[in-house]
Amino acid sequence: MLDLDDLRLDRPRGLYLPLDAYQGDFAERESGVRGHSSWKFERRQHFEEQDDPSRDALSRGHWDEALRLLEEERERWLAIAREDERRGVPFRRVRVVEAPLTPYMQWELHALSVQAKAGLGVRVVEAGQVRSLERDHLLPEVVVLGGEVLYEVVYTDAGVLEGGRRFSDPELTANWERFIGDLYASGEDVVSYVDRYVSRLPPPKLGLDAE
Repeated sequence: MLDLDDLRLDRPRGLYLPLDAYQGDFAERESGVRGHSSWKFERRQHFEEQDDPSRDALSRGHWDEALRLLEEERERWLAIAREDERRGVPFRRVRVVEAPLTPYMQWELHALSVQAKAGLGVRVVEAGQVRSLERDHLLPEVVVLGGEVLYEVVYTDAGVLEGGRRFSDPELTANWERFIGDLYASGEDVVSYVDRYVSRLPPPKLGLDAE
């Protein structure tokens, strides 16, 4: 079983990339992946999405509009899922959730449900499944691309994407890939989770997101 030392990110050994450089590096490396899955682990319960019409509608308190705009993105996600399948590069995501849900999480889970219905792999795990690894702080946000490189996705305290830190250590990358994969195997499909729990919640009340 992996422990905290197996997953610890020694940040001085990673290469910090500011936002534009991170997005460019990520896109270049992602386009070169073939025949291997990639993984994303999301832990924070609040992010500030930029330039997202549905997220903007949520910020204005227009919940029905936010959900409608998410549904309108389904064709785009279908195209992404088909391209991933063509290249043999499934992208699987594990989303940690804590109750009660923040307004952001209530919105994001609906967004992830749309993506999953389009064919992308998204599963949910309860925070208790990772709590033993969080003695000092929450686990980081991590992406593993094609088994080759690991990114710690870096955000400001308010949850705005700031950049990324790239690690190329094979053992660290393999440990995180195994960790996220094990969580994915034990997690609940996000569509089932949303149908069972999230869809029955009232519209989120703004001002309750944790920073």
